[in-house]
Order: sequence, then structure tokens, then C-alpha cells
Amino acid sequence: MRDFPKKIIAKTNSSGEKLTPISFLVSHATVLQLALLVFVLDQFTKYVVRESLPYRYSFPDQGFLRFTHTHNTGSAFGILQGQNFPLIFVAIIGIMVLLIIYFTQPKPNKWLSVSIGLQIGGAIGNLCDRLHQGWVTDFLDVGPWPVFNIADSSIVVGLILLCWLFMRASPNVSEEKIPPAQHDGDNFKSTGHCTLCDAEMIVTADGSICNECRSQSRC
Repeated sequence: MRDFPKKIIAKTNSSGEKLTPISFLVSHATVLQLALLVFVLDQFTKYVVRESLPYRYSFPDQGFLRFTHTHNTGSAFGILQGQNFPLIFVAIIGIMVLLIIYFTQPKPNKWLSVSIGLQIGGAIGNLCDRLHQGWVTDFLDVGPWPVFNIADSSIVVGLILLCWLFMRASPNVSEEKIPPAQHDGDNFKSTGHCTLCDAEMIVTADGSICNECRSQSRC
């Protein structure tokens, strides 16, 4: 954990170029832009609901899809009610874990970036509500489902995507370095790109293995 900031700097500056704020933003544009988009959209919609719809009122009065102004002191979809302070701590830890997952990947691919961006944007959106109001504003009322908001749905979609990515790759038990180059005389050949880091997948006797993050593809 103490070496994590150094890993971020080394990973971002792996091209040998001088690390600058601009180069950092460009390197991680997908995560940053998506997280910002989710955060802004979440906060804007909550503001509109608070200003235009009285507390506990619904629009329309009936129907499968309604807008219902509620206050949630629990976690996503109304569970763990009254646990605002512990959930603030959990949210901060969760954001840190997501950052660790992202920055410890040699080459995060676009789907991992999308997953992390969705979750971080949603987590920060709900975290701001908890810190500022002591509760989270929920308003999306769909059928029998508990009332939720854009941040909740963003976190869930990002988490499902992250689980899917990890299900498609498992750690490789071998510590041998896989030759990165492909030659006609080699017994190795490329089978595409890793779902986690987007590096080249190599066929070996043990199966398809990522040449960077050492994960093994599952058929």
C-alpha cells in the first residue's frame, strides 16, 4: 500500500516522457470523463428533484415508472437504513479499492476504464449527499424495486461489468516470462487481447495467458 503512489507515477510515466498534469489527464481520460459525467448528471437530477418535487411525493401518482422524492440514510436501493456514518467510511474505502484495481493494471482496457469510471462517479455522487445532507436523495421509482438514483444504477452497472471482466480472466500460476515477440519458429502465437489490461494473449501449453498481467483466459 505504501508503494501505491510510486506505482501510479511509474505506470503513468512508463513511456519515458515527463509526467505532467496534462499527460496524466490524457492517459486516464476515459475514467476521469465518465466519472465526472456520472457525478454531474447525478447531482443535477437530484437537485431538480429536490427543487421541483416535495418530499415523499410522486409524479405521476401511479404507474410502473414514477419519480418519487425520498431520503435514503442507507446504502443503494434502501438497504442498511440509518447507517450514514459507516457508509461514508465504506464509500471512501470503496473508492480507494477501485483506484488500486485500476492503477495496478499494466494496461487498463476501455471496459475496465468504463467500469471504474461508472463506479467512482456514482460513489462520489452519493458520498457528497451523505456529507452535505446526511442522506442520499433517491427518486427513480420503478415497479416494486426500491427507489434509487443515477449514482446507484451507475455503481451497479459498473460492478457487473467489473465482475464480468474478472470472470473472463484468472490468475496465472506460472511465474515464467512469456516471450513477447512472435516468430515463425516459435511455439507461441497470439490469441487476441486480455480483457483486463488489453495486452496480447499468448498460447502456451497451459492455455492462453496474458503477456503483461499474467491472467489466464477462460474458454
